[in-house]
Amino acid sequence: MLPSLRTALLICAALTVISVAPAKAGPSTEAVTPVNFASLPEIPVPDLLDPDGRPQLSGAVVPDSTADTQNGEDSDVTDTPVVSAHPTGDLTSLVAQMRDSEPGSHELECLAVGIYFESKSEPLAGQLAVGKVIANRAKSGGRFPPSYCGVLFQRGQFSFVHGHSLPSVSHSSRQWQTAVAIAKIVDQDLKDSVAENALFFHARYVSPGWRLKRVASIGNHVFYR
Repeated sequence: MLPSLRTALLICAALTVISVAPAKAGPSTEAVTPVNFASLPEIPVPDLLDPDGRPQLSGAVVPDSTADTQNGEDSDVTDTPVVSAHPTGDLTSLVAQMRDSEPGSHELECLAVGIYFESKSEPLAGQLAVGKVIANRAKSGGRFPPSYCGVLFQRGQFSFVHGHSLPSVSHSSRQWQTAVAIAKIVDQDLKDSVAENALFFHARYVSPGWRLKRVASIGNHVFYR
C-alpha cells in the first residue's frame, strides 16, 4: 500500500503546483482592441427636441410664433378701419364733399325728393332752407307728421306729391346729387340756415296772405315761422 499512497501524494502535489502557478506579466501576443473603436450596440434615441430646444411632435408641425414678425408682419395686429373725415367747411364745401346719387335710407330719400322738386333751381342756401322746413316739421312734436316722408305726404302741403308715391328722379342728375348732399347736411345738422326755424315757405310770385312771422327771403322763396 505504500507505493499507492506515495503515488497519490505525488499526484496531489502536482495538481497543487498547477493551480497556484503565477499569471504571466509580460506583453500579450493577442491584439488589444482600443476602447474608442470598440463596437457598442446602437440604442435608438427619439429626437424629442429640435436645435432650439422646442418640443417636436411626431407627424405634426409646431407653429412658429416668430414667422410673421420675421416677414415684417404681426399676426396679432388687425388692420385699423379707415374712418372718413368729418365734413367741414362752408355750405359749398359740404355739398361738394357729400354729393352722392344714393341717399342711403328711405327717409333721406324723401327729404332729398322734397328738396329737389321744391328748390333744385335755387341757390344752395335756398335748398338748405327748404330742407330745414321739412326737418323742422318732422321735429315739431305733433303739429306735423314725425318723419320726412310723413311731412311730404301730408294732404295739400306739397304740390309735386300726387297719391301715395313720390315722383321718380334720375339719380345720375347732378341736381339730384346736390339734393342728396343737402338732405344729409340737414339730417346731420351740419349747417345753420338763415331760415333756421321756418315751418312754411312760398314762391315770391304768390301772395297767400299768411298771418305768420316772416323770417327770411332766399332766392325765389319767402320763409315763415
